[in-house]
Amino acid sequence: METRVVFHIDFDYFYAQCEETRSPELKSKPVCVCVFSDRGGDSGAIATANYTARKYGVKSGIPIAFAKKRLEGRNDAVFLPVDFDFYSEMSEKAMKIMKESANIFEYVGRDEAYLDVTERVQGDFKKAFHLAQQIKNSIRDKIKLSCSIGISPNKLISKIASDFQKPDGLTVVSPEKVEAFLDGLKIRVIPGIGKKTEEKFSEMKLETIQDLKKIDIFTLNKHFGRKTGSYIYNSVRGIDNDPVKKREARIQYSKITTLKKDSKDYDFLSENISELCKEVHDIVKKNNQMFKSVGIHFVESDLSNKSKSRMLRSPTSSIVELQKTADILLKEALETQTATIRRIGVKVSELSEVQGQSDITSYF
Repeated sequence: METRVVFHIDFDYFYAQCEETRSPELKSKPVCVCVFSDRGGDSGAIATANYTARKYGVKSGIPIAFAKKRLEGRNDAVFLPVDFDFYSEMSEKAMKIMKESANIFEYVGRDEAYLDVTERVQGDFKKAFHLAQQIKNSIRDKIKLSCSIGISPNKLISKIASDFQKPDGLTVVSPEKVEAFLDGLKIRVIPGIGKKTEEKFSEMKLETIQDLKKIDIFTLNKHFGRKTGSYIYNSVRGIDNDPVKKREARIQYSKITTLKKDSKDYDFLSENISELCKEVHDIVKKNNQMFKSVGIHFVESDLSNKSKSRMLRSPTSSIVELQKTADILLKEALETQTATIRRIGVKVSELSEVQGQSDITSYF
């Protein structure tokens, strides 16, 4: 079987870096890009911080007020509101550059993608290194952004490798070096291993991937279930057969609002959902499109996220269908909801063009 050559490309502190491209004077300052809530003041959370801010313990997800406290000593700290339209524009330009070099291109999110370049480099990891360098140079020259690239025979190791020398890293892990590369790393570098799993391994006195390799598949299955157990067993050995799948940027329309008060009351939330549905529907109509998937999104009072979505039987542009589906999702979500909700959102995806009267519900 031919050895694959897979790139994982990940942009460093993406939102904050985009801001630095349009205001270069920010580069030497701690920069925090914030999702400000509608409540005014410092209410809201950090979306991304640059490396200068991270040195002070500022990271994504923490409240803006906490970040300001940690940066008290820095009078030059900058707190900017998110500008998703601008970041999407930058992302589009970057993805276009990457796509030109890929045999297969898989979009993951605004700031990351996988590229299968096996044919392009004829399975040669030296050629792959030079190609990655060209991509980095091209992105830097054309849009002034730096990115980190991991190169290996599969997606799993490439993802770990792209994070290995951040920021602006380039790490090649050829097939014969996979074991040596993984063995010394901490268990948490494996994608999908969260804090709880890591704590469980700590209790078992396991810290590195090399330690974890000593545990047999039956023990892992007993502790974590068959699916997760098998994933961990294969991952620590660098085994991942998941192919790079052709995937373009998924376009969706969404609206999110900060509630006037934290709540989990159905009537209050339903009112807000209904208004958001109208706003999303206006965008859908303006773009002459239909949607097949409806989702709702909660940001809870502790800033954790929760979302639910549902695929419809056929594409529609009906506001009645949108509101009805969003309301069903809200009721389902509230059945198990313990925390109060701070922000609420609605999104539609799986978009298609309206062609003639292809959808009977369009006219309700």
